[in-house]
Amino acid sequence: MEFRKMALAAVASAVGLAGIAATAYADQPIPALVYRTGAYAPSGIPLANGYLDYFAMINERDGGVNGVPLAVEECDTGYATDRGVECYDRTKGTGGGATVYSPWSTGITYALIEKATNDKIPILSMGYGRTSAANGKVFPYVFNFPATYWSQATSVVQYIANEAGGLDKLKGMRFAYIYLDHPYGKEPIPTLDVLAEKFGFTYDKYPVPPASMTEQKSIWLQIRKTKPDYAIMWGWGAMNGTAVREASNIRFPMEKFIGNWWSGGNDAVVPAGKGSIGYKSATFHGVGTGFDAYKDVEAMYAAGKGSSADKAEHNNPLWARGFANAAYIVEAIRTAQAKFGNRQISGEEMRWGLENLDLSEERIAEMGMTGYIPPLKITCENHEGDNPAILVQQWKGDKWEIISDWVPAMTEVVAPLIEQDSAQYASENNITPRSCN
Repeated sequence: MEFRKMALAAVASAVGLAGIAATAYADQPIPALVYRTGAYAPSGIPLANGYLDYFAMINERDGGVNGVPLAVEECDTGYATDRGVECYDRTKGTGGGATVYSPWSTGITYALIEKATNDKIPILSMGYGRTSAANGKVFPYVFNFPATYWSQATSVVQYIANEAGGLDKLKGMRFAYIYLDHPYGKEPIPTLDVLAEKFGFTYDKYPVPPASMTEQKSIWLQIRKTKPDYAIMWGWGAMNGTAVREASNIRFPMEKFIGNWWSGGNDAVVPAGKGSIGYKSATFHGVGTGFDAYKDVEAMYAAGKGSSADKAEHNNPLWARGFANAAYIVEAIRTAQAKFGNRQISGEEMRWGLENLDLSEERIAEMGMTGYIPPLKITCENHEGDNPAILVQQWKGDKWEIISDWVPAMTEVVAPLIEQDSAQYASENNITPRSCN
């Protein structure tokens, strides 16, 4: 397994970053489970670089969070669940000293829930993982803000309804659902089933095996025959670019093809060339580099301390996602320090920081990220956030462009599903839900 300790002076030799403390766990320890290798590397590399860039920017510009430098320890999972668990065990530190984990994988997240809870180390599975972990009474150490897969599924259906002229227009529609045959791709299916029954549409399932992500011709020939009104994709890695290319080959209307937020990176559209123009995907943050904090990123790169080999990568929504993920972590650390002091905080204290995270428009402006991340408020009961919603972005041939306002989730549909699934998990695992009074 590739394993690199990046405790931030050590990062200089690994990815060109400097100014980071060299002693492991001497500062604020943040393990980074990344996948720069394997079938999913084209997606994982920009995610990892965006993630590292935000932490490096905070160290370079501010000397850390309130004077406490961030020590990042990187471990390459290859997106494999077993390697992700091994990385967790190798990086959590003596006595579980790690601050927080972002597994970047639904499979790894599921595998770590019990371990991390026992170790009192929070997991931030930002927009992925186990949706019912939004119930903080049952899952005290798992967070999945700013929106879950189930919320995203309802927002995508709401967006389609908006385009059609109302929810009543969904009746009789037929969708194609193309998904990675993996816990990640299966996660929204229960929600889609509820929505189909509620609004009267049907959808055909097209699972794509992880071992043959680039073999989709038969799927798209079937889609050409059935002529669905829309195609919805829950893809990742090489699956995304293959799907968009095959859709283009059968002349499927790209404006009717909507990926989820992990199907909306540059790797999804570049392989199809001009044929990908018009393809859409969900997102929960802005795109591009037109936000104030990016000036500090540029200054860091000008000093030769950035992580990307090509700054053009910064226009990739996946780089933006890693950057946003790290921003949430830094703000949760800052929140925890306000209660526990400007020092290294423990995983348990970080849990408190995440549960009390309250990002207002004013604070986001201070961060230089207005229009880049939405306002957010987390509570003990609600680890998804108080306003789950999506934006829709569209590929214009040379860049992604936001083409919608925020499309809110159907919380009246999602909330009962979360309550039911989390109650079942609590029963199966002999968990007594905690009180949040």
